Amino acid sequence: MKDKYIVYFISKTKKKMTDFIERRLKEKEMGDLAPSYGNILTALYDNNGKLSMKEIGQLIGKDKSTITALVNKLSKLGYVKTEKSKEDRRVTYVKTTEKGREVEDKFNDISKEVYLTAYKNFSIEEREVLLKLLKKLNNNFDLE
Repeated sequence: MKDKYIVYFISKTKKKMTDFIERRLKEKEMGDLAPSYGNILTALYDNNGKLSMKEIGQLIGKDKSTITALVNKLSKLGYVKTEKSKEDRRVTYVKTTEKGREVEDKFNDISKEVYLTAYKNFSIEEREVLLKLLKKLNNNFDLE
């Protein structure tokens, strides 16, 4: 087995998935959204459209500066807005706007299509093994 090509195949797969998502976003007239915004929108949709920046970071595993940059872009596009907590001014909440709520069904359709495409031709057991192995691979690169 030519396992020395693992980085190549992971990179190639990520590129293909990103291209797939970008095409679907354009087809559904959401071409202003980038695939990198997906985790934030998913977290918001799964939590009644409102989370703190810290909660988003914990849910999607990104640092504060990355979350801030992505939220700022989504805010400029009109999909989310931010507001300071009335109880604790250090806390910033991110909320979906009307525009953000209007695209939720289309967004979820794309997410479902990505999921179904990714796991096409995989048995349930293979899906579980793949996820377990990807998590293991990911953990191998955790900083000590």
